[in-house]
Amino acid sequence: MPPKPPIALITGASRGIGAALAHELTSRGYEVIGTSTKGGNGFLPLDLLDPSGPAALAKSLSGRAIDLLICNAGLYLDKGQSLADGYPSEMWATEFAVNVTGVFLTVQALLPALQSGDAGGKIAIISSQMASHSRAPGGSYIYRASKAAALNLGRNLATDLKSVGIAVGIYHPGWVQTDMGGTGAEISAEQSAKGLSDRFAALSLTTTGCFETWDGRAHAY
Repeated sequence: MPPKPPIALITGASRGIGAALAHELTSRGYEVIGTSTKGGNGFLPLDLLDPSGPAALAKSLSGRAIDLLICNAGLYLDKGQSLADGYPSEMWATEFAVNVTGVFLTVQALLPALQSGDAGGKIAIISSQMASHSRAPGGSYIYRASKAAALNLGRNLATDLKSVGIAVGIYHPGWVQTDMGGTGAEISAEQSAKGLSDRFAALSLTTTGCFETWDGRAHAY
C-alpha cells in the first residue's frame, strides 16, 4: 500500500491566505483539513469566539493524527481606529479571543492529534511583522498587541513542546492582497502561501521557536 499522505489542518481556510495555503499544500501532497467559522462547503466548523470550539473540533477528528497545524484564523477589527475615541473594550476582547486565546485553545485541543503521528508534529502560528517591538509606527493597537501576544505564545510553546517532538514556528506572511491586507498590498496570497509552505517544510526541532518572514528571513522580535 502507498504511504498515507501527511495531514495539515488549517484554521480560517475558506479565504485569503488560508485558502491559498490549502491549495498549495494539497499540491505538495498533503491531505488538508480546513476550518471556517460556520463550517460547510467542505470545511469543519471552528468559531474561535466560542471557547468550546477547539475541543469540539478535536472531537470531530475522531482520533486522526495531524502532522501540521496552521493557526491562521485571525481578526483585524481596529484598522483606522482613532486613539482619541476608538478601540472600545469589546473590540479588544473579540480580537484577543480569536488571535490569542483561540490559538492557544486550538493548540491545546489538538496536541493529542499532533503527538499521534508517525513523526513529530509541527505547529505554524501566523503572526505578523506588526508583532515586532522593533516596529512601532503607531496605530492598530489591538492587532499589534494581539499578534505580539501570539508571537510570545508561540515562543513559549516551542520551549514546552520540544521535549515531546513538536516544533513550533511563528511567521509573518507578508503584506498580502486579501480582504485584510487590501488590494494595494505587496504580494499575492499565492506567493505568500508558497513561501510559507517552504518555511513549514524547513521547520524542525533545531529551528523551533523561529520568527520568520514568508520568504525565509529571520524577523526581529
